[in-house]
Amino acid sequence: MKASSDKVSEREKKYQGKQLILSFFAVKGDLQLNYYAQSCPNAEEIIKQQVIKLYNKHGNTAVSWVRNLFHDCMVKSCDASLLLETVNGIESEQKSDRSFGMRNFKYVKTIKDALEQECPRTVSCADIVSLSARDGIVLLGGPRIEMKTGRKDSKRSYLSEVENTIPNHNDSMELVLSRFQPIGIDTQGIVALLGAHSVGRVHCVNLVHRLYPTVDPTLDPDYAEYLKGRCPTPDPDPEAVLYSRNDRETPMILDNMYYKNLLKHKGLLVIDQQLTSDPTTSPFVEKMAADNGYFHDQFARAVLLLSENNPLTGDEGEVRKDCRYVNSE
Repeated sequence: MKASSDKVSEREKKYQGKQLILSFFAVKGDLQLNYYAQSCPNAEEIIKQQVIKLYNKHGNTAVSWVRNLFHDCMVKSCDASLLLETVNGIESEQKSDRSFGMRNFKYVKTIKDALEQECPRTVSCADIVSLSARDGIVLLGGPRIEMKTGRKDSKRSYLSEVENTIPNHNDSMELVLSRFQPIGIDTQGIVALLGAHSVGRVHCVNLVHRLYPTVDPTLDPDYAEYLKGRCPTPDPDPEAVLYSRNDRETPMILDNMYYKNLLKHKGLLVIDQQLTSDPTTSPFVEKMAADNGYFHDQFARAVLLLSENNPLTGDEGEVRKDCRYVNSE
């Protein structure tokens, strides 16, 4: 009997050991590649095709998807809290000054509706934010990034947290670097992430303080004249279409032209130009200006870290039926 009991005991120990290992990997593996392989096998392809269709109709949507990832994942978690609208006691993060100029939220619904037709209440809005950014980056000429999925959606927004987590365009470099530290993104990763400014545009509201009443001495004089042509008054109407492209040479390509322009004192925002003047970041600007492959490698690494910031998994969140609203039941 004793020998038999010993064998049972050994089996139990082995079983318990296996369970501990499985539990460990379950916790570590809540986000995983091909999370929807069984529940919605075509999910990632559906998102990709919708992103391509939208890009072909409205090219700036690809830029919006990249900005959505940044604004969503920097605030608490990659949980699609950014997409919630102001209703039923929720105050949308989109109301923040940091969200000025963000657009194309309506097209997130286009992607979500296509997924709901295929697999109702299965694919989270948080995963749509991440995967649409991944596919948008490729359309903009950037690197292909293998992203894990399995994020759940937040049941609340964090409007009060936005200004404490998302850097402003005229913040000091020290403050900007400190914002990314909790996520684990290092200095070269931050410099690479700011390379997203290679695409898209900036409203004159965020530029005129560098032009009026006097021109910022760190700006190239000819470039300053060009910007004055784009922003002819010191008090532009926020509702008017008054803007300048971040990168005039390759405005819709995610490349290292951004860094080459910085070295010529053609940074659009204060934070852009600070990258070259701060000794902790300037070496990486020079390296990325010289090597587009290095920029893409660092950008991919930083985006991946950002996309996995503190995700809600399991029962911590939900899968919204409509990305704009928390589920009613």
